[in-house]
Amino acid sequence: MNENEFRIKMKLNTAAFLIATAGTLCFPQILNLKENTLGFTNSIFSIFVWLLCIYAVNWSLHTIDLKDKRGWMIAAVLSFLFTTAMLFGVRLDAVGNVNFKDISLWISLPVLTCLFTILVRKFWNFLGGMKDRKGRLAQHIQMPKTPAKAAKHVNILTFLFLILCWLPVFLAVYPGFFVYDAQDEWLQVASRSFTTHHPIVHVLLLGGIICAVHKATDSYNLGIACYTLVQMVIVSGGFTYLLSFMRKRGVSKMVRIVSMCYFAFFPVIVMFTLCSAKDALFTAALLLLLLSLLDMGSNKEEFFASKQKMLFFIFSAAAMMLFRKNGVYAFVVMVPILLIYHKDNLKKTGLIIMAAFLAYFLINGGLTAALHAETGGKQEMLTVPIQQLARTYKFNREVFEPEDIAALHEILPEEALVLYNPKLSDPVKVRFQNNIFSADKAKYIKLWARIGLKKPLSYINAWLVNSYGFWYPDTVIDVYSGNTVFTFTYGDSSYFGYEVEEPGFRDSKIPWLDEAYRKLALEISQEKIPIYSMLYSPGGIFWGIAFVFAYVLYRKKYHLVIPYLMVLLTWLTVILGPTYLPRYVLIFWFGLPLFIAMLLEEV
Repeated sequence: MNENEFRIKMKLNTAAFLIATAGTLCFPQILNLKENTLGFTNSIFSIFVWLLCIYAVNWSLHTIDLKDKRGWMIAAVLSFLFTTAMLFGVRLDAVGNVNFKDISLWISLPVLTCLFTILVRKFWNFLGGMKDRKGRLAQHIQMPKTPAKAAKHVNILTFLFLILCWLPVFLAVYPGFFVYDAQDEWLQVASRSFTTHHPIVHVLLLGGIICAVHKATDSYNLGIACYTLVQMVIVSGGFTYLLSFMRKRGVSKMVRIVSMCYFAFFPVIVMFTLCSAKDALFTAALLLLLLSLLDMGSNKEEFFASKQKMLFFIFSAAAMMLFRKNGVYAFVVMVPILLIYHKDNLKKTGLIIMAAFLAYFLINGGLTAALHAETGGKQEMLTVPIQQLARTYKFNREVFEPEDIAALHEILPEEALVLYNPKLSDPVKVRFQNNIFSADKAKYIKLWARIGLKKPLSYINAWLVNSYGFWYPDTVIDVYSGNTVFTFTYGDSSYFGYEVEEPGFRDSKIPWLDEAYRKLALEISQEKIPIYSMLYSPGGIFWGIAFVFAYVLYRKKYHLVIPYLMVLLTWLTVILGPTYLPRYVLIFWFGLPLFIAMLLEEV
């Protein structure tokens, strides 16, 4: 080792020591210690963390290409956003507020960003080396293709296996989880009084099956069970298609087997497959759209030469939009991205996008007109502004002039404002006066802007605390805590509804299994298990997806970036929503095997 190399090594060692020490000192700022503030600082555990950080950072700095500016920039952006989420999230979870004057927050932000950037870059190097070794091996090993007839048999067996694995849980929670707006959707069909508040296609499917079966058998439970079985078949078909897609792309058999078992047994998958809410069908359609986007990006010539593939894109995009309005918003933003990326096939890309929108508008608009469905209110789109005004009114009423209060009470009465829940907009927004707002929108928009200029940090906190469960990994989903529904009152966890709303009722055939799912849904049980708990965390999985997105962007695998963008755009629509619940980001769990395959094998 010459003198110059020695100096460089000593500089890197010193940098590693300083970064690791500063990072360890700042770690308590992102730890959800709550009352036990000495749990990390006054513990020998902090010494182990410090030594591990020194080793990891030193090893990373000596083995990473320090001149790779692009890689460092992407890793730094990811690390900055992650660190910000952790610093904000721990404060929101502890006191429901981010104090932007807290100097420890602003000191910790650059320190931890630097630390995480180095670790992220090292992990990317590790993944890159693993892929390069696998690529060299693949050149010498020709994977045998599954014959078409055998592939068909595999698909049938996969489909039946998933259904059979779900059946015991279906019997345990019979007739299924009839919850989350289910009663309202059924009533629309039963009363022949329709609105556009819920997707009209799902209203007709759910309500139509229940009413038809009830008319034939005089049993609402059987009707709910029939709908649940129909949904099980559709979702199983979607997962089977995904596993078949992975097989065609050469994903290893082990990954596919683990993925199939995950779909068959993981509780989040099973619960929502058996849940009457529109989320499962929306997410199944979104999953198919992701596969179509992946196919479009990796095999452009083959995709645009195949009418079947283009029709599949149209079908999946239209279905996704029909089952959730936020799917429309996400897809609209996706359109220019697709047109730019596929500019060499601009005409065909534009045609299939137009066809998808045309199918959506014809079906949704036609059904709305035929059923004389009343247009829903604007409170869903105004969730964030409503929460911002309600929070500021509660905590900073002094900024409202008498005329401001009078104007506010016109659209949000006092009895609504006193019900402000930082984590859930429903108590306030359901009392929002749509007709009055629509009569003079400019007046109330000016009110919102005027108050926001006076208390901008209150507005920021109102949005953050209403959405942080989607981006803070350590969140416990408790947004309905204290709310009483048909058969129970929510306690420490609101992870899943579990309910069977009227006119159905729980008629469990396997009580012990029913009780196991009740605990998963309504008690803090899985959150008590380290590492495993992150599989249930929307925020935890989100950052896993963000990590992979940044990695494929770094690797310039742009055909993989496009599907991730669709997921991230969908996520952006829900962080502007009424609360944070797993059902709004169900694609995190439905798409997890695909995301892992995209990371490990770049399908």
